[in-house]
Amino acid sequence: MKILVLSDIHGNATALEAVLRAAASRGAEHIINAGDLIGYYHQPERVLSLLAEWPMDCVRGNHENMLQRAIKDPAFLADCTARYGSGLARAIEWLRPAQIEWLLDLPAITQFQRGRFRVLLAHGTPKDVDEYLYPDASEEKLEQVEAACGQGVDLLVLGHTHYQKLWDRSALRILNPGSVGQPRDRVPGAAWALLDTESGEIDLYRQAYDSVPVADAARRLDPAQPYLWTVLERR
Repeated sequence: MKILVLSDIHGNATALEAVLRAAASRGAEHIINAGDLIGYYHQPERVLSLLAEWPMDCVRGNHENMLQRAIKDPAFLADCTARYGSGLARAIEWLRPAQIEWLLDLPAITQFQRGRFRVLLAHGTPKDVDEYLYPDASEEKLEQVEAACGQGVDLLVLGHTHYQKLWDRSALRILNPGSVGQPRDRVPGAAWALLDTESGEIDLYRQAYDSVPVADAARRLDPAQPYLWTVLERR
């Protein structure tokens, strides 16, 4: 089986559509999703509709945790909007109750087997949804994350940093597929990965798409948050 591995869509359905088409053309039949489906950008309802068409393993990210609190705490929602833009408020306003319930029911961490791979899926690290494992992580940091996986794991899938990276450790592979919706490494295109459960190969990809409408919507809806569009345009 070939599996699309992705993370950090962040309400950018335009990027997601391009990734789904590219993955399907390469034979992907399933999705592994490391969370942060919402926040920042303004198409959360379309994101969830697109993902609903695929079988998927998925965990919550820190933005799903923020959603849970923001629904009950208007002051927190206002703070999130001031810091990150209106993407979270858009999700609360536009998603159906069943969609919000689905997001809030996502686990923080999950473990499963796909073909030869015993997979542990989390957003930040197995210990903390908000912990970062950057591409330049020290050996000590990598050893700590590896120890947190415990026994019986071949592949750890993470997101959160918005940086694409594959570590081949002696006993464990660690994959961050990068961000679909908001890559931060100045490499053009939406980031994703393809896992072949038969051959064991993991390939990293960048998918070109037209980010101009997404950037224009961010300018219009969140004029005080220029990072939302400049991060899509910088090289």
